[in-house]
Amino acid sequence: MKHDVVFQVLIEIVIVIGLSRLVGLGFRRLKQPLVIGEIVAGIMLGPSLLGLFSPAIATALFPPETIPYLGVLSQIGLIFFMFLIGLELDPKYLKSQLDVAILISHVSILVPFSLGTLLALVLYPLVSTANVTFTAFALFLGAALSITAFPVLARILTENNLQATRLGTLALTCAAVDDVTAWCLLALAVMVTRTNSMVGAIPTILEALLYIGLMVTVGRRFLQKLATHYNRNKRLSQFMLAGIYMGVVVSALITEWIGIHLIFGAFLLGAVMPKHAGLTRELAQKTEDFVLTFLLPIFFAYSGLRTQIGLLNRPELWGLCALVLAVAVIGKYVGTYVAARVCRIEEREAAALGWLMNTRGLTELIVLNIGLSLNVISPLLFTMLVIMALVTTFMTSPLLEMVYPKRLIQQDIVEPVGPEPQTDYRILVPIANPTTQMGLIRLAGLIALGTHPPGSEVAVTAGIYPLSLVQLEEEYAFESTPAEAARLIAQRQSQVKGLIDKLEPEHLRSRIFPIVRVATDVAQETVRVADLDQADLILMGWHRPAFSKNRLGGRVGQILGLARTDVAVFIDRQPNNLNQLLVPYVSNAHNDLGLEIALRLLLNCPNSALTILRVTGEQQPDDLSYVRSLLARLPQPVRERIHLPQVAATNPIQAVIEASATVDLTIAGASREWGLERHSLGNYTDELAVRCHSSLLITRRYNQQTSHLTAVLATSSSPNPQQPEVNA
Repeated sequence: MKHDVVFQVLIEIVIVIGLSRLVGLGFRRLKQPLVIGEIVAGIMLGPSLLGLFSPAIATALFPPETIPYLGVLSQIGLIFFMFLIGLELDPKYLKSQLDVAILISHVSILVPFSLGTLLALVLYPLVSTANVTFTAFALFLGAALSITAFPVLARILTENNLQATRLGTLALTCAAVDDVTAWCLLALAVMVTRTNSMVGAIPTILEALLYIGLMVTVGRRFLQKLATHYNRNKRLSQFMLAGIYMGVVVSALITEWIGIHLIFGAFLLGAVMPKHAGLTRELAQKTEDFVLTFLLPIFFAYSGLRTQIGLLNRPELWGLCALVLAVAVIGKYVGTYVAARVCRIEEREAAALGWLMNTRGLTELIVLNIGLSLNVISPLLFTMLVIMALVTTFMTSPLLEMVYPKRLIQQDIVEPVGPEPQTDYRILVPIANPTTQMGLIRLAGLIALGTHPPGSEVAVTAGIYPLSLVQLEEEYAFESTPAEAARLIAQRQSQVKGLIDKLEPEHLRSRIFPIVRVATDVAQETVRVADLDQADLILMGWHRPAFSKNRLGGRVGQILGLARTDVAVFIDRQPNNLNQLLVPYVSNAHNDLGLEIALRLLLNCPNSALTILRVTGEQQPDDLSYVRSLLARLPQPVRERIHLPQVAATNPIQAVIEASATVDLTIAGASREWGLERHSLGNYTDELAVRCHSSLLITRRYNQQTSHLTAVLATSSSPNPQQPEVNA
């Protein structure tokens, strides 16, 4: 029988983890925190959905005898998750604008707590359990409505690149203060619940204060030796890790024995751990993978099995649920906004801070499960508060975007990299692959500025913007904390600077302005930066030897589909120079873009030569009016470096491939005639990518109103252009 139960639990774990990942990723697509999807997945497995539509299947999958096993695993997950939260609570968060943050955070707790106490007068006779006192009920409800989820808020700040703004630093400080105060309130509520009176809780309070004092003094000094040992060995050994995990469990047991709750001991140990950068990082990384991907989904499922939305079966109950939601949202927002305005915080930032502090997420679910386990709240109120937690977390990101648009974030950077450069022509260069990034930046430099010596007037207002994105996969991962994200950004900035310092010719370096950002979706962030910085061209690399069949896949394909500016994809064969250029020309917008870029290279690089190849077969001759109009505007010395041969061939692709053997760079437009539409490459470009002897640049035009020659022709063209004379 026991073997059957274990087997059933293992099946449940597989279902829980799989569904949590699936639904979580779906919510990520909706620009929502992953945790919302995982909570919803847990609710779907419970009586609210599966149990409602198919009770037999629900009972078969989650029989009553397996629930205690899930409960134990979820408690273990909670203990170590709270340890991770404490580990991330860095004292440095409490140093920035501390006086302002203390006022804002405490008012943001006091207002919803007071409103929650008043709400308790309404809810206590209607939805409370039989044995709970009003004092315990009111304390717990007030604490549940006051809490802010520090981990979720911190990740939202990181994801939106707000960690370096005034709003971001203030929000982190407020959330850290709020976290400490709210957990103290919750601990008080638990003490009063277990002793049934405020007076009876006094011994528990004293014992808790004594334990906290011991951990902050003696415990902290002992743990500091871990940092010393880590500095000596430069690694976290399994022996040290075992000792820390034992400490987490022992600390949790002590707080449970005192009469608070298991999670407080785990949180306290994490909070007093020395915030040694290497030790904290390695400890978090070793712990979080198992906790976040295995144990927490089980907690969500366990919570979902206890959430019964079907209990809200009357209009008046839904009305009470709406009232709970309104009190939670209004109380937190008004308290934060008013306090922020009193502290002379600008109106827009005060509003954004109000919505950020409304984030509850997983932290709220932890609080609610404690209340349900202690019978402070009934299953009905538990369900109402779960809905409140989901709604308040779900609405944070869209409301934040509404009051604090991403286009304004760059204006509020606390420590700007430097003054905004004056540039009339901008090339955005996403860099990620070490094998392609130098070639990309070099090509961008040649397109933008060329090889002209310093002091030249040609295209002096051009700028190259290498974009390096630090990708975050999970919002609860340690690397997505603001402090760790800042470290990763600084590390990446140093790497990009080292790359730029190697660039030749040297005068190009002064016109390169690197951008380093955090991103969860690289393609969308690239497009957003291109829009914000008004890029004229996105120049991307392709690191594989060939494109996938008839389709540009991965991030390159995504950017091609999303970008609202001209795009060029570069396949670097690593030539020694780019002196010989080839443009196989067929009249269309994409080839026109390729021609413009080729002519810009020609103007910027005095030693280069261009071949505009026309391959003719049975089709009608191409319209060369646009080509001739461009050539007419070029200075005579430049036109002398242009060849316009015409080749008759039954196989145009083969003719282009053969011509590429004698050049350094082939520039081909993404043409409908030759196969490349929005995402797909088509036969022509696919084959060219594989068989082209030279480096290859594939161009896709988005805006036909833009010209990449405007700046250079303004300074280079002759006052009275004549009909072009080019070599045939």
